Amino acid sequence: PPTMASPHRDGELRRTFPAFEARTAGDGRFAETWWGNAWITALEKSALDAARLARGRAYAEAGHVDAITVTPGLVLAYVRGSRPRPYRAQVRLRTLDDADWDRFLDAAAERPGHIAALLDKEMPRSLAGCGVPLLPGPGDLEPHCSCPDRGHPCKHAAALCYQTARLLDADPFVLLLLRGRGERGLLDALSRRNAARAA
Repeated sequence: PPTMASPHRDGELRRTFPAFEARTAGDGRFAETWWGNAWITALEKSALDAARLARGRAYAEAGHVDAITVTPGLVLAYVRGSRPRPYRAQVRLRTLDDADWDRFLDAAAERPGHIAALLDKEMPRSLAGCGVPLLPGPGDLEPHCSCPDRGHPCKHAAALCYQTARLLDADPFVLLLLRGRGERGLLDALSRRNAARAA
């Protein structure tokens, strides 16, 4: 199929985002936020071939990445390369366990500013540094692609990684979904913790 987008199948643990338009020349940075740039740093520090990364970035800037689907532990999309048929690219990221989520929720509920920041689509540095590995480090991203290139990552998976940074820029709940929890469930859990603290 030409696209993997199926918004009608979206729910709490599955979100589909439309393809980004091609980018015009900017200041050289791909991501705008510190957490989007942390994602790109994790990609670039674990890549084995700078040339493939550069091609992937060019593909992303040219709008070669189709609609992106995000589920716990997985982001995937079709990416158009030099051949007519697009490739199926994906990036895996380990989900957090229940103990990690408890620590995250405790840290988020501890300061009302954390919840307000998340609702404003921002990721506070203090919340990201609460001892829970929210942001990926070098080697945490596992790219795969249906193309014959065995590079780590190939240019198609790299393009998907760069576009995912733009998703994270717009909404840090995408990162939390990748780590295993949906936005509504997290906000409900935070609301219950706040009520318990107030009581």
